[in-house]
Amino acid sequence: MNSDMSIMHLVLGASPIVQGVLIILVMASVLSWALILGKSRQLRRARRMAEDFEQDFWGSSDISGTYSKLTMRRGTLDGMERIFEAGFSEFGRLRRKTDNDEIIMDGSGRAMRIAVSREADIIENHLPFLATVGSISPYIGLFGTVWGIMNSFTALGNVQQATLAMVAPGIAEALIATAVGLFAAIPAVLFYNRFANEVDRLLSRYENFAEEFSTVLQRQAIRRFSGETEPS
Repeated sequence: MNSDMSIMHLVLGASPIVQGVLIILVMASVLSWALILGKSRQLRRARRMAEDFEQDFWGSSDISGTYSKLTMRRGTLDGMERIFEAGFSEFGRLRRKTDNDEIIMDGSGRAMRIAVSREADIIENHLPFLATVGSISPYIGLFGTVWGIMNSFTALGNVQQATLAMVAPGIAEALIATAVGLFAAIPAVLFYNRFANEVDRLLSRYENFAEEFSTVLQRQAIRRFSGETEPS
């Protein structure tokens, strides 16, 4: 390929509309990759912290001690820690106000469901952007391609003898828009599907922990009301 048909030359020689399409697609691709890297770190950290907390929690019989440790760093809690803190703090608050175990368990369970919902908002943040890039980028690229080809064929109407050499650069620059559109869309779709699956599994893990912890709190409430000594 000679210099006149290089990609850079074709892009610089493209019509303003096609250049605008390329700029939009490149910006969408850059933002997508920045989001992909950030979301990968976020989900990896959330999984690691969930694993560490579950290991510490189920390996200890001192729930109050675990709660005390978390309250010392309340501003830095994350994921499952916040769910535990919300449920246990509400459990303790209601237990000091009422002896009705149904009210206590409903309140602590509701607090944990709200905490799970908030965690879902955090880890699902910006995922719709990836879905949007993945769905509309090919169409934006196709628009640039159609526009470029239309301009190429319109220019042929001003000449008496059309040759392939005359129309090839215009078609080539137009097809670049489709290629860039696919370049932006394919990673966005792949990572959106991957992240959506990881988010679903992480939220399921949070919900399972909330249910299991509710059972633990219910046993504590039963021991208290039956006069048994709670574990230290």
